[in-house]
Amino acid sequence: MKVIAMIPARYEASRFPGKLMKDLAGKTVILRTYEAAKNAGLFSEVYVVTDSEIIFNEITSNGGKAIMSKKEHESGSDRIAEAVENLEVDIVVNVQGDEPFIQKDALFNLLEVFKTDVEKEIAIASLKIKMNVEDEINNPNNVKVVTDEQNFAMYFSRSPIPYPREKSTAEYFKHIGIYAFRKEALLKFTQLPMNALEATEKLENLRFLANGLKVKMVETNEIAIGIDTPEDLEKANAIFKNNH
Repeated sequence: MKVIAMIPARYEASRFPGKLMKDLAGKTVILRTYEAAKNAGLFSEVYVVTDSEIIFNEITSNGGKAIMSKKEHESGSDRIAEAVENLEVDIVVNVQGDEPFIQKDALFNLLEVFKTDVEKEIAIASLKIKMNVEDEINNPNNVKVVTDEQNFAMYFSRSPIPYPREKSTAEYFKHIGIYAFRKEALLKFTQLPMNALEATEKLENLRFLANGLKVKMVETNEIAIGIDTPEDLEKANAIFKNNH
């Protein structure tokens, strides 16, 4: 089973322009993410896929592999699909460019679900982590996920789900934006139109569910900070400072 990692990377970001080129403990955010994926030791190859010459040059000048893609893509998954269409590969892991803290154990567990999926029932696998802080649960930048009894995703939302109608012991899980696709599922996804739910929440993972692609969620306890705002970058720098 050949597994590669693809890191889709746009320079422009509406909430935090140029965030992937911001400094994170002496290196850019995108380079930190690339190195974290490489250091996991789980992939035959790791590529950054970008429409930006700035990001392309940042990766290649530091000895990494990058692919230039078309300027216009609906989503990161569309961007990597263009890059992998003619590659011989079984599983493609979409690592978000602003998620520099993913660790080897989480990626290993993500890939394990395909090794035991004899019937090839699972099209996509992704990660979730439990949230306990109310402000984090209510933050629309944190995408929440609910699952069935087999840990297949039932719905993703920027709203807190489930809604606690009465005081309860409801559990909340944050979706970590790392996907592992079977190659054929990734290529199928790009042929599907955006549906109303995806357009409303601005979440591409809702396109998977609306079209019957089964998404297996794997729980992790490892820290995951997506850098969506300048405040997130401050938190990330503090974590690097404390861990080194």
